[in-house]
Amino acid sequence: MYSYRKRLFFPVHVDRPDPGLGEVLLEHYAGKDSEFSAAVRYLNQRTYLTDRYLRELLGLLAAEELGHMEMLSVAISKLGLSARYVNSRAEPWHLGYLDSARETRSILERALKAEERTRESYEETLLQIRDAGLVKMTEFLIRREEVHQRLLRQALHGLDCDERADNSRELIYAYKMSLQVLE
Repeated sequence: MYSYRKRLFFPVHVDRPDPGLGEVLLEHYAGKDSEFSAAVRYLNQRTYLTDRYLRELLGLLAAEELGHMEMLSVAISKLGLSARYVNSRAEPWHLGYLDSARETRSILERALKAEERTRESYEETLLQIRDAGLVKMTEFLIRREEVHQRLLRQALHGLDCDERADNSRELIYAYKMSLQVLE
């Protein structure tokens, strides 16, 4: 199901090293609402879903979150640090960051809230960035979090809909179409 592309989802340009900003980006790399937490959460929770399209959606989101991690890793490196599994306060990532939801609605609701927190965190970080390339990268990540939110809302709406299978199938199409602008 997963494939690796040599190129990043979005190019990472950094004007000059800034280890302080690199520390801030570690929160997005491996903090509570980080790309790593999201990827691991989606990979785990998809096993509890019976709808094959929702399972596929979470797998696609997990793969994209891993791509976001790769972008952050490159940015952190260019800022003068090494990406590592710690948050911005140098506290190690831990399993307590993961959500234990097992029921479909709960999984989707909690994933939506986590995506909202992640977007808000990126927006706060954006206020600290003066580097034009990193501003563009962070704006890209915000837009992708918004896409994830929209898809999760649609998935939740589909749970209450009579044409549930059609809605679930449309989610995969909507996700793939959201990537067309990246090509």
